[in-house]
Amino acid sequence: MAGVSPTDLQKALSGAEYPADSEQLRKVAEDNHAPKEITERISHLGKKEFQNPAEVSKEVFRNE
Repeated sequence: MAGVSPTDLQKALSGAEYPADSEQLRKVAEDNHAPKEITERISHLGKKEFQNPAEVSKEVFRNE
């Protein structure tokens, strides 16, 4: 995710309630006007439910 930092991701997920699945998180990111790159990456996460923001960040930046 070139050009997108973990801070950008956390801003995109501001207000998310956990546990949450990737679809719920994508919706939160869209509502927060996150860049398309972030919303697409969230919607393609393999793990279905996340317990906290750290788990989301770990998955999103796993292959970098």
